[in-house]
Amino acid sequence: MSRHVGTCTLLLSDVPVKINERGIWIEWPCMAKIISVIATLVLIAAAVALVLRQGVIATGPISAALQIASLLLVLWARLTFGFRSFHFAANPTPGSLITTGPYRFIRNPIYTAVLLACWAGVAVHWSATNAELALVVTVTTAIRIACEEKLLRAVYPEYGDYAKRTARVIPFVV
Repeated sequence: MSRHVGTCTLLLSDVPVKINERGIWIEWPCMAKIISVIATLVLIAAAVALVLRQGVIATGPISAALQIASLLLVLWARLTFGFRSFHFAANPTPGSLITTGPYRFIRNPIYTAVLLACWAGVAVHWSATNAELALVVTVTTAIRIACEEKLLRAVYPEYGDYAKRTARVIPFVV
């Protein structure tokens, strides 16, 4: 038997805390938000480290084209989705599920763009440290995607069908 004890605030979100026979427990949706915040902080730290190491800025025409393409993908996704949601924590917003624009081909176009820009820069500034930092960016992005998708499935019943027909990160592949 569990009982509701109260809530605490995490970046303007109420986090229900319960106590049961195993101790304090946080509901999965709230835990997903907490995990996504931690992943975001680690992602930002790794990205900043790459910038400080000068390991992510394009230097050639191919890497520059890939980074410009990633910026355009972010802009397209933001224009399609609108500015109704820009949360630090994974947090589905009110409104309908967006399946147009780049979301027609990729469920996570902004994360795709982040990964593309990151790896395009690291490819031209290759070192073990830069590759490790890019791997941290990739893993934390994957964690954030997993948290967001778990929450989206709970909010939008149609998300399962959308996920079956739309790639997570790489169009027509993954």
